Amino acid sequence: MKIDLTDTNSSKINNGLIHARRAIGTPAVGMVLTLVVVTDEGNAYDALRAAGDASREHPSRILAVIKRHGRSPRERAGSRLDAEIRVGSDAGTGETVLLRLHGELANHAESVVLPLLLPDAPVVVWWPEDPPAHPSEDPLGRLAQRRITDAAAHEDPVGQLGNRAETYSPGDTDLAWTRITPWRSMLAAALDQKHAKIKGAVVEGEAYNPSTELLGMWLADRLGVPVERRVSDGPGLTAVRLSTADGEICLDRADGALAELAVPGQPDRHVALKRRETAELIAEELRRLDPDDIYESAVKFGVDRLSADGGPAGGDVPGATGASAPKKAAAKKAAPKSDADGEQPK
Repeated sequence: MKIDLTDTNSSKINNGLIHARRAIGTPAVGMVLTLVVVTDEGNAYDALRAAGDASREHPSRILAVIKRHGRSPRERAGSRLDAEIRVGSDAGTGETVLLRLHGELANHAESVVLPLLLPDAPVVVWWPEDPPAHPSEDPLGRLAQRRITDAAAHEDPVGQLGNRAETYSPGDTDLAWTRITPWRSMLAAALDQKHAKIKGAVVEGEAYNPSTELLGMWLADRLGVPVERRVSDGPGLTAVRLSTADGEICLDRADGALAELAVPGQPDRHVALKRRETAELIAEELRRLDPDDIYESAVKFGVDRLSADGGPAGGDVPGATGASAPKKAAAKKAAPKSDADGEQPK
């Protein structure tokens, strides 16, 4: 069911939601959180489709904030709120409200969103593109327990990672980090099977791929070893190689779907490691609403390494997160995180 409201307000939108639920015969509210999606008209369709698919796992009220500042001085000086309410089959398992903020109202989105939040339920804000410089200080970000950005959608992905580190607050996360969850899990499992001191690592991936950089930062941070960054043709992250005294542990994914895991003394085996859709990434982030301390440690460690090398990783600067960078950054730490047997990443 869809309801269009023109030149409306938050009170009328709430009444429209109640009317829509009663009309389809589901007056009870069974949603677990409010997901605020801050986007524009060009990206709204893809963002809402991903949020709607994620809501099948996490029933939620989705509030899409679409800002229309206006082109003329008159349009910018005025203010108007248009809304589209979707309930039932048009909104997954929850409710969706498209909020189009015109003119001056676009600068005060929090005043429209606040009355529409589900009572006593967590709030998550997601910026598919163009996040604020400091998400936790953004008026909408202050309303949320979790704030999701995506460095891969930025013109300068690696520079964006540096900004994420400088402005990090508990509850911040990035989809570039979410994309490497299967890689981290697989590498940790491989080290559970092969107890050996890790001497160094190589991470291969496309140029200017923030997930590749984050995986290198995580390995250097958790293992305290040199990590070399190598540029490949992709797609995305393609391989990780860990050097040990017994040989090389290699997780190689050349086609973006199926990877081969090689561990010294064991037969090679294939593992599913496909590139995931945005809906799957959002669904994963909605499973936990507590601060991600491992992400914080990895992204902050990466800032020191990037600044030490004086340039973005990937592209024309191979090894910008290379073997020398982890040594410089690790030297700043009071003690390395690896023991004599090579600590396994967590």
